[in-house]
Amino acid sequence: MAASLPSAAVLGARAFAALEGLNRFSDEPGKLTRLYLSPAHRQAAEWTKGAMEVAGLTAFIDAAGSVQGRREGPVPGGPSVMIGSHIDTVKDGGRFDGNLGVVAGILVAQALRDAGIVLPFALEVVAFGDEENVRFPTHLSTSGALAGDYDLAWLEARDAEGVRLSDALLAFGGDPSGIAALARRRGSVTAYLELHIEQGPVLEVENEPVGIVTAINAQRKARIYVAGEAGHAGTVPMALRKDALTASAEMALAVEAIASAYEQAVGTVGVFQVDPGATNVVPGSVAFTIDIRCPRNEPLAAMAAAIEARFGEIAQRRGVGLTITPYARADAVPMDPALQDALSLGIARTGVNPAPRRLPSGAGHDAMAMAALCPSAMLFVRNEKGISHSPLEAMTEADAGIAIRALLETVLELARREG
Repeated sequence: MAASLPSAAVLGARAFAALEGLNRFSDEPGKLTRLYLSPAHRQAAEWTKGAMEVAGLTAFIDAAGSVQGRREGPVPGGPSVMIGSHIDTVKDGGRFDGNLGVVAGILVAQALRDAGIVLPFALEVVAFGDEENVRFPTHLSTSGALAGDYDLAWLEARDAEGVRLSDALLAFGGDPSGIAALARRRGSVTAYLELHIEQGPVLEVENEPVGIVTAINAQRKARIYVAGEAGHAGTVPMALRKDALTASAEMALAVEAIASAYEQAVGTVGVFQVDPGATNVVPGSVAFTIDIRCPRNEPLAAMAAAIEARFGEIAQRRGVGLTITPYARADAVPMDPALQDALSLGIARTGVNPAPRRLPSGAGHDAMAMAALCPSAMLFVRNEKGISHSPLEAMTEADAGIAIRALLETVLELARREG
């Protein structure tokens, strides 16, 4: 069976060639920016649908904007093994984040089809569209739709230009009223597998091309609004100011200090918007975001409570108003032990390492949402310096090939177990 399958080197070359095609689609010239429901997202979805069809999958773009492809098993409509990742990016993102996992799933489907291998289950490949959650205040909305965990309130959310998600979805060609029907019934997907670059330096430091994810960190996100009092920069005495910017800056430093006090925790202030933003005006208001993460739920809850208390103390002392609006929360999600073992066997069969590295993921992934529906697992690929969400993302064709061949061997291992 294995002799008729493409080598890791061939799979790596195919992956890089496919990524060249997929990554042509961007909303910003000279950068890779592909936000959910944007024109570039639609173009990338059409390209992905075509690539799935070439690989022998029956494909369509669903009501929420994901691309779904399926190769039936012995029983039409029967249970499937699903491979997925996402094709949306952050602003000025990298070539591999999400995109590699989608291309990998397509190449696995193509390799199995070309080798004439009949699986005892259906094989599905899904390209989700809203993993990065950059444009709208959502959380893994498109994978959540399949898992039956879509918050319909998201449809009323607006982006920075004031566009409602529901309107953007209609313009994209989606169907807000059809989202509820996307939910899969429990048992219809027996395993979800996701291949992704490691968004950290562990595999590179340990000289391992691939690793197995044990769990995905818990995370919480919130939007913060600080209301001060605008005034003339030259006439308002320092002691009488209600400066929203200096209050917000102290809050940002508090996030840094609190996160540093918890093991393996991180805290980030990622957006900072000052109004009116004039050189001669005391800032009247500031809006910013916080993103805190930790491998375990209990320390993260303690962090959130400490941050809220500290923000309240700063606001009171400085005489400014404070509004904290949580918009995303996810508990830590362990990956399925049996699927982790299947990935381990898949990696071993590539000849790389009989005991591959296992490590947690500090970043969120669609596997978090899918784990609520079915057993889920992730395979990490070495990524130069761990840089991600950046055009400096870099990895080798050889590592990509090893990872995709390991994913292919994992699917075959799941077929053996069922047979």
